[in-house]
Amino acid sequence: MNELKEKELCRCRWCNSKNPIYIEYHDHEWCVPEYRDELLLELLILESFQAGLSWECVLNKREYFREAFDGFALEKVCVYDESKVAELLQNKNIIRNRLKVNAAINNARIFRKIQEEYGSFVKYIWGFTDGMVIYEVDKTSSELSDRVSADLKKRGMKFVGTTIIYSYLQAIGVLYSHDKECFLFREHG
Repeated sequence: MNELKEKELCRCRWCNSKNPIYIEYHDHEWCVPEYRDELLLELLILESFQAGLSWECVLNKREYFREAFDGFALEKVCVYDESKVAELLQNKNIIRNRLKVNAAINNARIFRKIQEEYGSFVKYIWGFTDGMVIYEVDKTSSELSDRVSADLKKRGMKFVGTTIIYSYLQAIGVLYSHDKECFLFREHG
């Protein structure tokens, strides 16, 4: 019984067990298949802000990002202008990097074009695996993240390298990557 309880408490190595926000994300959101375009956009933008930083840093600021980016409402983000960029760059609660802020706006516009082409971003992103979840651990990139990254770059997105996209695919549940020691580990569905 104690061994089972110990196993339940064991989480992925990357999860800071002292951070309740991180624990909540790990236990209830990470690697859970997501089929709502609104959250797919939010996570794509947040992942792009992670470049060169830790996901924990971004996650700790998530609520501030939601407020600053109008709840990641696609139509609002798509029409941001230089005055909104200046406002975002003054916001001490988010990551103030001009390249990343501009990329977020650019990527939102491309996200909308993908929606128009496919009917939804869900159909586009899940189409890479024919709707299947891929189970793999201990990777930071793969042939799948290479393909998705290359396609998004070809469409003009920024801060969507293979490592960021791999992390994104984990965040939205296309990839299921809980550590073998983690109480959420599964080898298949």
